[in-house]
Amino acid sequence: MITEEKKKQAVLLLQKKAEEIGRIPKKDDFDDITVARIKAYLGPWPRALEYAGLKEAKEKPPQSKKRKSKSQRLKGLKNLEKKRNKEKAKKQGE
Repeated sequence: MITEEKKKQAVLLLQKKAEEIGRIPKKDDFDDITVARIKAYLGPWPRALEYAGLKEAKEKPPQSKKRKSKSQRLKGLKNLEKKRNKEKAKKQGE
């Protein structure tokens, strides 16, 4: 279990590095073990930077339409097939 103390240490590491280098730190600014610890305590790198207050969270894009169920998709395909067959029969009848 991740303790609050470990999260605070990870945040301080990020904030200290940002102050030291004068920009938002990149993973390359730390050794591999430190990066792994920060990510283990705070999540993926962008979320870790957000958690440390170094980066604003992006707005989530609006949810797209919910995916149709398999039966709805099959029904749509059947309707499309019927429509095409009618058009095909109409062309042949001309």
